[in-house]
Amino acid sequence: MTTNIDQPYAYRRRELTEPDWTRLPGWRDVTAAEWADAQWQRAHCVKSAAQLRAVMGDLLDDRFYADLERDQSERATMSMLLPPQMVNTMVPAAGGAMPAPGVAFTDAFRADPVRRYMLPVFSDRRTDWPSHPLATRDSLHEHDMWAVEGLTHRYPTKVLAEMLPTCPQYCGHCTRMDLVGNPTPQFTKLKLAGKPVDRYAAMLDYLQRTPGVRDVVVSGGDVANMPWKNLEGFLDKLLEVETIRDIRLATKALMGLPQHWLQRDVVDGVGRVAAKARSRGVSLAIHTHVNSAQSVTPLVAQASAAMLDAGIRDVRNQGVLMRGVNDSPEALLDLCFALQDEAMITPYYFYMCDMIPFSEHWRLPLSRAQDLQQAIMGYLPGFATPRIVCDVPYVGKRWVHQVESYDIERGMSFWRKHYRTSLEVGDDQALSREYVYYDPIDTLPQAGQDWWRATTDMDAVHEAALVGAGASHAASVAHLR
Repeated sequence: MTTNIDQPYAYRRRELTEPDWTRLPGWRDVTAAEWADAQWQRAHCVKSAAQLRAVMGDLLDDRFYADLERDQSERATMSMLLPPQMVNTMVPAAGGAMPAPGVAFTDAFRADPVRRYMLPVFSDRRTDWPSHPLATRDSLHEHDMWAVEGLTHRYPTKVLAEMLPTCPQYCGHCTRMDLVGNPTPQFTKLKLAGKPVDRYAAMLDYLQRTPGVRDVVVSGGDVANMPWKNLEGFLDKLLEVETIRDIRLATKALMGLPQHWLQRDVVDGVGRVAAKARSRGVSLAIHTHVNSAQSVTPLVAQASAAMLDAGIRDVRNQGVLMRGVNDSPEALLDLCFALQDEAMITPYYFYMCDMIPFSEHWRLPLSRAQDLQQAIMGYLPGFATPRIVCDVPYVGKRWVHQVESYDIERGMSFWRKHYRTSLEVGDDQALSREYVYYDPIDTLPQAGQDWWRATTDMDAVHEAALVGAGASHAASVAHLR
């Protein structure tokens, strides 16, 4: 006898659907062949409010376009760049129910989770705390840890290879906003100085000379923006480095521009690289970046299957936890089941949004991330249950329940680590020091918000937090003895 139990989350398998792009006025005459063409997708990316208007017509009211233009001129850390594939997943009109043009469609568009992080508008941003006082452009200090230009050696056995500073799509919350993308009115961008061929050679030389590294994340930017022959050439040489055991290709384009990964030359090239990796006992995986279940469409599933069929060992998802996008157990579980059940993409991580400028409306406090981790446990298979992690400056990824101590009133969490970065060679205190991550101030109790408003010397705040954490930890250790 089957017993129906009322659960906090009800699992239902949902068939993937590709939204009908012809519902949008600017793409009414676009053929299926054009839509499937990667070059057509790239050529018709939305890069401005005017181009969005050409696609949406009078579906959106004028106030939305004005809101968007103001954000681009006053707040945006990333320029606009959205492939048609990604725009088409906003307000997907499931079942053919399309909101009426004007107020109804605009309200639905404003509320859409993909729109909220890919196409931010000024009214999304907070006016009390648009940026945390201690936010920084390179919040994870990756550039400080470059072993050679573009190669971040942050963990003992792993490196990040930033191959290029561009993507097929630009995310408003990008943690590498200091390097990636075009300048915006508010931000210039760091420029890579070396020629690509020289930078890649320097990376490979460093890896040959550093046998302690076994794992390379090949990223940028997005590797989908590298000409395939250039990427394959680098991967071939990387596979000649005897100590490398894991290679991960980082590409949001598997979701944002799946047409790229379905091109015959790319699929064949991945097959060649995967075969070589297998012959050398190297695990080759793709890591993508999906934040909402509605982004998982049949084309995304086809691209994932094509990569697995070509010999990629795993396709995994690293999402970002964001307010108004995926900050409920239902949203996270819907996304994870869509990835796991329908697209053969393993839910892997959800990162807390990093402390970059103008990101406070996206960020969540650590306490909320901990609650969400608890809420999603037990529904997915263990191997497909994502960890929610905080990427702590100078520390790296930490599961949200690994926090050492947490001042909830002032929104300060304290973390430790068990390895040194390249910045801490010879630092005897690196493994006993505590490092700080800060909650968004608007989520704090009133007393905490008042404390931050009354504080003017932010460097002193940070130093005092570290000293206080160290004293608290020392007292705890003494008590245990």
